[in-house]
Amino acid sequence: MKKHRHFIIHKPWGMISQFVNPAKRKKKLLGDLYDFPEGTMAIGRLDVPSEGLLLLTTDGKISAEIRSNKYEKEYYVQVDGIITKKEIEQLKNGVEIGFNGKKYITKPGKASIIEDPKFPLRTMKIRDERHGPTSWVSIIIREGKFRQVRKMTAAVGLPTLRLIRVRIGEIELDGLDINGVIEVESFL
Repeated sequence: MKKHRHFIIHKPWGMISQFVNPAKRKKKLLGDLYDFPEGTMAIGRLDVPSEGLLLLTTDGKISAEIRSNKYEKEYYVQVDGIITKKEIEQLKNGVEIGFNGKKYITKPGKASIIEDPKFPLRTMKIRDERHGPTSWVSIIIREGKFRQVRKMTAAVGLPTLRLIRVRIGEIELDGLDINGVIEVESFL
């Protein structure tokens, strides 16, 4: 029986979370980071402007298991403006976002104000203080609709400037360098 392989990566800003570029645009792909085995797939996705923890596997069953709502996904989000307890409560209780052309109320999750996590600057500068204050929030959800976290912060009036996934279940980004790849025995 073929042994499956599993990888933890730190996806950089500007990279597509797949191995084939459907639009043939000049964007980096996962295969640019490492010589992954044939059949490797991303478990969930991070959109091009998002960064952080991404899990890859050759095992479709594990991919489906981790994408299920059994596992928390934690994101550190830099928002445009100063987040208050009012917005934190809204994010915790669920907010209305658009999904597939319909209105959708996000499931309750966890949210808290955090200090600037001091991640390395990304290649595309976000902006500077002249454009007003920013703040950071940790958002923990179990679902993962298309661009959900970005839509959630926008719904409370604080657009996302930077989004970094830091944890999936018990697996943490934990100091892995941007573009870093680690092969592991298992995720579960």
